[in-house]
Amino acid sequence: MFEEDNAQWGLVHALVLDGKGGARPIARTELDNLQLQPQESLWLHWDRSHPQTRTWLLQDSGLSEFACELLLEENTRPRLLPQPGEQMLLFLRGVNLNPGAEPEDMVSVRIHAQAQRVISLRLRPLRASDEMLQQLEEGRGPKSASELLLLMGDLLTEKVQSLVSDLSEQVDLEEEKVESDERYTPEHGSLQQIRRRAAGLRRFLAPQRDIYAQLSRSKWSWFCDADADYWNELNNSLIRYLEELELARERAALLLESEDRRRSERMNRTMYRFSIITCIFLPMSFLTGLLGINVGGIPGSSSPYGFLVACLIVLALAVGQWWMFRRLRWV
Repeated sequence: MFEEDNAQWGLVHALVLDGKGGARPIARTELDNLQLQPQESLWLHWDRSHPQTRTWLLQDSGLSEFACELLLEENTRPRLLPQPGEQMLLFLRGVNLNPGAEPEDMVSVRIHAQAQRVISLRLRPLRASDEMLQQLEEGRGPKSASELLLLMGDLLTEKVQSLVSDLSEQVDLEEEKVESDERYTPEHGSLQQIRRRAAGLRRFLAPQRDIYAQLSRSKWSWFCDADADYWNELNNSLIRYLEELELARERAALLLESEDRRRSERMNRTMYRFSIITCIFLPMSFLTGLLGINVGGIPGSSSPYGFLVACLIVLALAVGQWWMFRRLRWV
């Protein structure tokens, strides 16, 4: 019931984390007079496209106009902006797993976080937030605002891993086919798509890696002691994924270059054979054309063996040319 009421206000869900891994939903009307216990934290997840979201942020959220405008900005990139009072603005990107969407068309989540409140905004459904809800329902979700941020980053990074592995496997398959069959021609379209996907992922994952590194060095009082180690591990994971993406791009480029080189070699061999054949038949064509002149005085024109002699001369010329080409190692 709360979800249906909240949807009218653009609020995807409103949850109070109980500090034990669980959460209880609340209605939009409870936000104004909500009193949190010391161990509790509030998570508000909004639909950025809903007009009521902008109204609430500007009028009732208590955030500065600058922070609200950044959260509602149309286009943004992964970044971290510390705010006064141990608050932060965090912009992250995740793999787009929505039906009919390209995975490299990343979905964004904009977050304002402080000690006991996390405000997140999304434009399209985010699989990471759904999984987080499932964990909270099972009582094994985040216990605090800092853990919520860490789990969000972990789930977003986890989705990247499967996509990076899939791209690497596609390149592996193409390489195996090329090595096992000399006549196999890799599909340029699929290899170009791999390179395009890898480039699209790198565009957003590289700054996100820097964000995780920055968070691992942060000293906010509401961060847990072990958070730095976990953020550093996420940073290392993204470094590894970026290296794998770069390797996949290079391997795909090498396959394309190899195929272009093989195609060029095949074309050169074909043109070489045509050249040899032309060299062989050109003198014979000249001789037969010369003997075909319809004027008087052609040798052997009155002899019954003239045609046979001409054929033998042409054959001898062809054999002589072949022998010469073999000596010159042209064939």
